[in-house]
Amino acid sequence: MLPSAAMAQREYSPNFAIGAKAGATLSRMEFSPSVHQKMVQGYTMGITARYTEEKIFGLIGEINITQRGWMEDFVRDEAPQFSYKRQLTYIQIPLLTHIYFGSDKIKGFFNLGPEVGYMIGEKTTANFDYMNYSDIPNFPAGYRTNEQLRMGVQNKFDYGIAGGAGVEFTIKRKHSFLLEGRYYFGLGNIFKATKRDYFSASRGTSIEITLAYMIRLR
Repeated sequence: MLPSAAMAQREYSPNFAIGAKAGATLSRMEFSPSVHQKMVQGYTMGITARYTEEKIFGLIGEINITQRGWMEDFVRDEAPQFSYKRQLTYIQIPLLTHIYFGSDKIKGFFNLGPEVGYMIGEKTTANFDYMNYSDIPNFPAGYRTNEQLRMGVQNKFDYGIAGGAGVEFTIKRKHSFLLEGRYYFGLGNIFKATKRDYFSASRGTSIEITLAYMIRLR
């Protein structure tokens, strides 16, 4: 009885781990009215902490710096000579439910939960004067949405839902690597969205691929 009880206690004993993560993002915006766009590449990196108390359940908290944004699709408008990219850099804090399964060496997992963020940087890269695009010859101004080109971000606070899946590889007992794919669906608008404003929605979405290193402290 004693060995069995000791084994059960070890199996369900809580553990706490911390680590660092980094990876790449692919993001775009959900605009209404719609905008001709394609995904833009960025980066994400930060610190992560995980607490597990049950055999298959835990919680993950993170503090990350993440790039989101969008790239205008002028090829679709038969004007490939123009290019425009907007990158928005956020401090983002997700709090996720962590469900895992598998062996001591290799585990699969799912993460899901809310996320809040605050924009700390905004950068626009273009090969034309986007503040005066209506004066540019051959610019496709009459049949596409262009108001977003010169609008600055009006709401820096962001919030949404994040969900992901991945695999964890344990090295020895206290060290592990986690490879994860995660999707973020933003619920906050970067532009004002009252009845008097042009956009009724301007929400960010992104796909993140990250690699994390975790060390178990207890």
